[in-house]
Amino acid sequence: MKNISVIILAVILFSCKQNTNQNEIIPDEPEKPFVWQGANIYFLLTDRFNNGDPSNDINFERTRETAKLRGFEGGDLKGVTQKIKDGYFTDLGINAIWMTPIVEQIHGATDEGTGLTYAYHGYWTKDWTAIDPNFGTSDDLQELVDEAHKRGIRIILDAVINHTGPVTDKDPVWPKQWVRTGNQCTYDNYENTVRCTLVENLPDIRTESDNDVDLPPQLVKKWKAEGRYDKEMAELDAFFDRTGYPRAPRFYIIKWLTDYIKEFGIDGYRADTVKHTEAYVWQEFRKECDYAFEQFKINHPDKIIDDNDFFLVGEVYNYGISTGQTFDFGDKKVNYFDPPSFQSLINFEFKWNAKNIDKPKLFHKYDSILSQELKTFGTLNYLTSHDDGNPFDAKRENSFDAATLLLLSPGQSQIYYGDETERPLEVENAVGDANLRSFMNWEDLKSTDSIQNTLEHYQRLGQFRQKHPSVGAGKHQLLSENPLVFSRQLSLKDIDDKVVIGLDLESQEIEIDIKDFFGEVNNIYDYYSGQRLKVKDGKVKVTPHKGIILLESE
Repeated sequence: MKNISVIILAVILFSCKQNTNQNEIIPDEPEKPFVWQGANIYFLLTDRFNNGDPSNDINFERTRETAKLRGFEGGDLKGVTQKIKDGYFTDLGINAIWMTPIVEQIHGATDEGTGLTYAYHGYWTKDWTAIDPNFGTSDDLQELVDEAHKRGIRIILDAVINHTGPVTDKDPVWPKQWVRTGNQCTYDNYENTVRCTLVENLPDIRTESDNDVDLPPQLVKKWKAEGRYDKEMAELDAFFDRTGYPRAPRFYIIKWLTDYIKEFGIDGYRADTVKHTEAYVWQEFRKECDYAFEQFKINHPDKIIDDNDFFLVGEVYNYGISTGQTFDFGDKKVNYFDPPSFQSLINFEFKWNAKNIDKPKLFHKYDSILSQELKTFGTLNYLTSHDDGNPFDAKRENSFDAATLLLLSPGQSQIYYGDETERPLEVENAVGDANLRSFMNWEDLKSTDSIQNTLEHYQRLGQFRQKHPSVGAGKHQLLSENPLVFSRQLSLKDIDDKVVIGLDLESQEIEIDIKDFFGEVNNIYDYYSGQRLKVKDGKVKVTPHKGIILLESE
C-alpha cells in the first residue's frame, strides 16, 4: 500500500456530490457560481451535429453535387436544441456551447481547388441580419438559448467581421467601398496580414475605413423583397445616431452582430480571423457587445442567469499561451487583451504541449502563465478543431488520455464535437479540412463498447470540471509527482472550491490522511469511481479506477 500524507497533500477538496456510475445517490449541494476562466466549452459545426428538422435541408436551390463533405448535411438549431433537452451536454458537464456562424450564407457554390463547395460551415456571409434557413429560424435560436440557459449552459456564436462570402453566379461582389478583392495576404508582416484578402475570391472588408458608405445594392434589393427594408434602415439610423460612429463598413457589421446579443441573449462570441483585422476593431466590438448585453438584461430581467460579463474569445491563428498577452507579426507585436477586448484567446499551442511535455510540467507551465502574464484572463485549450489539419490524435488511438489532458489542464477546455465519440478525422475521398467535419457519429454509440467507454470518461471528467471551477480556474499545486497527485484551489468572492486529483495511478489502494484539513468529517467522495469513502482516524482509503481519483468533500 502506498501512503500519501497530509504533509504531502497540503490542500484538499470541497464540492457538491454526484455519483456518475454507481447506484448510490449522493445528496446535491448548490452549484458554485460559473466562471469563464474554467469553462468547459463544446464546439460544434451547426450543419454537422444533429438534424432536428429535415424540412429545411435544402434552400436557395443548393442542389449541385459537391465534393466529399462540402455540401450541407442537414444539421440545424433544432438538432442542437434536441440534444440540450435530452441532457447530452449536461451529461458531458458542458457549461457553454460554441456554434459556427448561423447567419445567412452565400447561395451559390464555389470551387477554390478542393472541389465544389457550399457554405455549410457558416463562414461565408451573404447577410448578417438573417439566419440561414438551412440552420433554422429566429424562433429556433431563441428556443435554443432559452433551453440552454435553463440548464446553466451558455451560448457562444461565431462572429465574422473580416470578410464576406466568395463571389458566385448567385452572389455578386460587394461594392469596392466595402471590400477589396485583390492584394492577397503574404503574412510576412502586420500590413500584409491585416489589409489583404485571406485567399483568392474571399473579399476582404475594409475594416480600416472610416468613410461613410451606402448599403450594398444587393442587400437593399434583398431586404425590400423580404419586406423589411424600412425596419432595418430605422434600426441602422438609431444605431448610428446613438453611437456617433461613421457609417463605415465595420460599424454596420458590428451593429448586425450585436443585435443577436440584444435580441436573443447569447452569452458570448468567438471572433473569427482576429489577426486579419485591426486590433482596434475588436475594442470597438467589445464596447458594443457590452452595451447590447446590458440592454438585453434591462429588457429581460427574468432571463438573467448570472452577473458575468459578455464573453469574447478570439481566434488569433497560431497564438500560443507561451507568448502571454502578445502576438508577434514580425514587425509589430499586438496585445489583444489590453486595451479591453478579449477575455481569452484560442491556444494553438496546447496540442503540442500535450504531446511533448509530461503532465506535471504541463500543468505547472499553464498554472504559472495563467496566474502571472494572463492573470484575470484565460486561454482556450483544444486538441481537435474544424480547421487544424494536425490534430492531437488524428487516428483516435488515444482518446482516453486526450480527454484527461484536455479536461484536467488549467484553462478553458474546448471539446470539438465527436472528440467524446471518437468521430473519425480521416474520411475516405475527403480533402483537407473536410476530413475534420464529418457528421456526428451518433450511430456508433449504439454499437461500439470502446466508444461508449470513451464517452463515459468524458462525462465523468466533464461533470467534475463543471461542478468544480477550481479544476480549470484554480491555483495548481503539485502534491506528489510519483504517484502524480495535485490540488486545485479557487478562492473568489462567492467561491471557495478545492479538489485533489490523482492521475496515472496504479490499481492499488492509496491511504490519505485528511484530518488536519477537514476536521471531524465522516465521508470523502471519489467522483471518478463513485465511491463514498468512510473517514477513519482522519484517513481515507481509495482504490483508483482506471488510474484516476477525483476527490471532493462535504
